[in-house]
Amino acid sequence: MTKPVLANKKPRKQHTPEFRQEALKLAERIGVAAAARELSLYESQLYAWRSKLKNAHSSSEREQEMAVEIARFKRQLAEQAEELAIIQKAATYFAKRLK
Repeated sequence: MTKPVLANKKPRKQHTPEFRQEALKLAERIGVAAAARELSLYESQLYAWRSKLKNAHSSSEREQEMAVEIARFKRQLAEQAEELAIIQKAATYFAKRLK
């Protein structure tokens, strides 16, 4: 059995990122249910927008943490390379003196 096709089906409304941010700010102030009623939205839309925003922030925070850690590892690697070069020069120096 197939579903009948509705001729007067409404197209999905696309909201701008600015509208979404303002809607989430309003939801923070007065609550999700009240904001949804005021903006003629579904509560689930506001919850979905909020979770997407949190995920975006958490991933960018993780990326920043990873960048800090990578920078620390690069500094550590450079220090160890410098220490190794000093040890190699010392070993060469003492090897010449032993002969």
